[in-house]
Amino acid sequence: MTTFNKRCFLALLSTCTAFASVAQPSNFTLEDSLRGAITAERAWWDVSYYHLNLNVDPEQKLLKGNVVVRYKVLTPDQTLQIDLQPPLTIDSVLQDGKMLSFQRKGKNAYMISLTKPQTKHTFESIDVYYSGHPIIAKNPPWQGGFQFTKDLQGNYFIATSCQGLGASAWWPNKDHSYDEPDSMLMSITVPDPLIDVSNGRLRKTTKNSNGTTTYNWFVKNPINNYGVNVNAATYVHFADTLHGEAGVLDLDFYVLPYNLEKAKEQFKQAKPMLKAFEHWFGPYPFYEDGYKLVETPYLGMEHQSSVTYGNGYKNGYLGKDLSGTGWGLKWDFIIIHESGHEWFANNITYRDIADMWIHESFTNYSETLFTEYYYGKEAGTDYVVGTRKDIKNDIPIIGVHNVNRRGSGDMYPKGGNMLHTIRHSIGNDSLFRQILRGLNKTFYHQTVTSKQVEDFISQKSGIDFSRVFDQYLRTVKVPELQHYRKGRKTYYRWANVVDNFDLQLVTRDYGLLQPRLSWKKNKVKKNMALIDKSYLERMYYIRVTEVAP
Repeated sequence: MTTFNKRCFLALLSTCTAFASVAQPSNFTLEDSLRGAITAERAWWDVSYYHLNLNVDPEQKLLKGNVVVRYKVLTPDQTLQIDLQPPLTIDSVLQDGKMLSFQRKGKNAYMISLTKPQTKHTFESIDVYYSGHPIIAKNPPWQGGFQFTKDLQGNYFIATSCQGLGASAWWPNKDHSYDEPDSMLMSITVPDPLIDVSNGRLRKTTKNSNGTTTYNWFVKNPINNYGVNVNAATYVHFADTLHGEAGVLDLDFYVLPYNLEKAKEQFKQAKPMLKAFEHWFGPYPFYEDGYKLVETPYLGMEHQSSVTYGNGYKNGYLGKDLSGTGWGLKWDFIIIHESGHEWFANNITYRDIADMWIHESFTNYSETLFTEYYYGKEAGTDYVVGTRKDIKNDIPIIGVHNVNRRGSGDMYPKGGNMLHTIRHSIGNDSLFRQILRGLNKTFYHQTVTSKQVEDFISQKSGIDFSRVFDQYLRTVKVPELQHYRKGRKTYYRWANVVDNFDLQLVTRDYGLLQPRLSWKKNKVKKNMALIDKSYLERMYYIRVTEVAP
């Protein structure tokens, strides 16, 4: 789930499992492992390309199609796992035109028996045919799947959303985020007069004799499975271009006809958003595939190069400011937040959903950085501090690995405030920006672990933030800076922290403070305070407490 929704917050948290300092339940099932682990039947092959050929029948709520799965053999094996969730079923699988046998393991995993010897370093492919009724989204995008809704004019308004649930809710694939195809072709057939808009660029359309049209969309860059989408409606289209850091970027917008004029006004925010994010994060990662905003019947998601939008053409989050400061009403939350995911989610993708903070914490902080870029640093700080009211500190941000289990929804506001804290601990905004851009360059089009991101920030900043990450990502404790004054000396230390916690603080008036778990002291001038509570609590997500000597 990538869009923050306070109404769905508790529902999300009830699905999360504790990690680290909070006890973990042991009720994980075979289904959890088949979905969340790099199983032996996944590990031996590397997917390089998908061709999804899908016929969508909205009247019957029926899907029928096939997927060509091209892969590279890493280590020879004869059993290959493909995932597809019921009520959809795999009908047949072919390799080189020959039928293959397969067995379902659990509910969602199909173990396909290959007869052709698999030779290391060779490329092979299978063709998977499937059909049936997909999972219908109950509350998208948080409880996702397929949507067969209708617009205000009675025309079908179709969409998909499936992060967490998995792309196998509507098409067969290797449904684990660690392995992305290098490219993908989507051939989506829908009844006229609907127009399908999917990821990448439209290669061609084919009018069929049965009153349907096939839209062929090609993605040239690696793409995560949940980022693949189908959007079908009676869309109208308008376009623009951005002269960005990597050249001319095509901007395309697809909206319902009766919203065209509102969209032309609201979507003007796309260009300044891209300008701000290229400043902070580096070039938009998908120039070859372009950038699209596509209207959908749900709030929105970060589908790669096909960002979906349903925020009602209002600023804020459905017209509300999540920060409570007023700054969040200066811009459209879905345009800013979901587009920020093009860098953190689609360019840099978690290998395991337990590390979902990589997507959500950076993108949450992108809202602050956008605000700062156009309204100043104080405005940005107001915004991020304002989001703290939604922090629950219930369970850790990092979830449980290898079982498709994300952590706390605090990965949004607490994760953003953690990055705000690290930024001010570094004390050099130019360096912080270099780190953000360096992440997107170093891990360009890659899947990563939390450790890789954590280590990169420590290395590039020259500060070991390992215990800071442990504190904010792996516990629910808020660091407490305790202090008292005795004569001309101020005593201070960290409390409520992990062992060896060593967050350094750049103060407003006294330079660098390096509190530890044991008391330290500084001599201060008469009538001056070493510990400026309001400033420190604004720049760092900590609590400052004066205690008795």
